[in-house]
Amino acid sequence: MATEHKLSANGRKDEGKGASRRLRHAGMIPAIVYGGEDKPQNIQLEHEKTWVASQHEWFYASILTLDIDGKPQQVLLRDMQRHPFKQQIMHLDFQRVSANTAIRVNVPLHFVNQDKSPAGKSAEVVLTHELNEVEISCLPKDLPEFIEVDLAEMKLGDTVHLSDVKLPKGVELAHKIDDEHNPAVAVARHARAEAEAEGEAPAAESAEVPAAKQDEDAAE
Repeated sequence: MATEHKLSANGRKDEGKGASRRLRHAGMIPAIVYGGEDKPQNIQLEHEKTWVASQHEWFYASILTLDIDGKPQQVLLRDMQRHPFKQQIMHLDFQRVSANTAIRVNVPLHFVNQDKSPAGKSAEVVLTHELNEVEISCLPKDLPEFIEVDLAEMKLGDTVHLSDVKLPKGVELAHKIDDEHNPAVAVARHARAEAEAEGEAPAAESAEVPAAKQDEDAAE
């Protein structure tokens, strides 16, 4: 199992928008824990410590140990509400997990050995990452913080599909792979073709906009 990540919280009885505003002014985050055999519970967390934790990848794709008034619970972050423009977390939703019940989680992909690949060594090749995460199903004890995609053998014209990704023991994809659902994860294209493809759309869009309108947009 991955490294244990702990967060501290306290239970709260006050509910409603007014209570949540007061918590935020006091540097706290209103949150809720639900799922499992226990009833949903309203809690609060320190904003500063939680904000620091939220800057790490594991915060979103790992089993968290949430210590609520001294009682630890295993949870997953299921929802985060952020302020539209401030660096402020407005609300958090956590779901309790059971050791014997499979969970579905979006896990980030880490691409490795790209620089060592024939594609990565060539200035004429652009190696693009088509997916950044994948939804998996597993027991909590088997949940990986990330899944590695080895690009060491990538060369011009190669495509790594989702079916090519090696999953850790006990982990499977949440959705079945077939001919209709097997998306590309990484693609090695010729740099010139990539540049031409990127340049086509703006040119076509510009041609459809009258010159006078373009001048108005520029002035705005």
